[in-house]
Amino acid sequence: MHYAPKGKLIAVGGNENKGSLYLPGMPEVDHAGFLEFGILKRILREVISAGGRLEVITTASEIPREVGSNYVRAFQKLDYPNVGLMHIRNRKDASNPEFLQRIKSAGGVLFSGGDQLRLSTTFSDTRFREILLKRYHEEHFVIAGTSAGAMAMSAVMVARGEIKGYLTKGGVQLAPGLAFAERLIIDTHFVNRGRFGRLVEVVAAHPGCLGIGLGEDTGMVIAEGNRIEIIGSGAVMLVDGSDISHSNVVAAQTGQPLSVENLKVHVLTRGNGYLVEEKKFLPTVYVAAGRR
Repeated sequence: MHYAPKGKLIAVGGNENKGSLYLPGMPEVDHAGFLEFGILKRILREVISAGGRLEVITTASEIPREVGSNYVRAFQKLDYPNVGLMHIRNRKDASNPEFLQRIKSAGGVLFSGGDQLRLSTTFSDTRFREILLKRYHEEHFVIAGTSAGAMAMSAVMVARGEIKGYLTKGGVQLAPGLAFAERLIIDTHFVNRGRFGRLVEVVAAHPGCLGIGLGEDTGMVIAEGNRIEIIGSGAVMLVDGSDISHSNVVAAQTGQPLSVENLKVHVLTRGNGYLVEEKKFLPTVYVAAGRR
């Protein structure tokens, strides 16, 4: 029987709308969308529902203070000042009693973008991760992540690599992630950076996992460890390898083309959903009163 976590995961494809002011030469931001439907607005709604403070963890970034300040300003535009910043740079920082106490009392955390390997090497097998995982499973607690912060949620994590042109073996490097979402492999900036090929290779090698390709300013809310709801302005691609009947991913040499038979691909946008366990597409996500 599938054990359903009580908390929620929110994975974002990166470059989410932060309500920035329009600048000459830059795309105009949809302020109405930011205030009403924006991803950060949804994260706040879930954290407020869970109760407590939102802690932004900037570990993945090379410019943590700048990234942290951008999030503080964005949440202030949403009239939410109860945001803390955790500039955790190494495993010693991750064991700091102050940080451990803060995540014990928070309503949720948000892992920023950057390098997902910084997240896995900093938090793997730590008390910090243990507390987050326990709260996610046992309480109405929110773990959110954008870009690298979303990719690190996977147990099998995409660490490096790009595949240009046709699909070839060996274009992707994998590493253990933080395993908040054990049955998913999450990739980000999916359309903008042409990452379909690398997700196909990973799913072909790990057909028991569902591949998730998140577009920018697009994300998903995962409830009960199973029910996915798409949020944001773009699209999400799901790559299902559970019915693959042929693949040369084992036999092929590095650099050789890959062949895969019966790979399933679904494209979802805001309001669509998916049940991971049942492998079922939901045209409209059912929303119970007060429990979105």
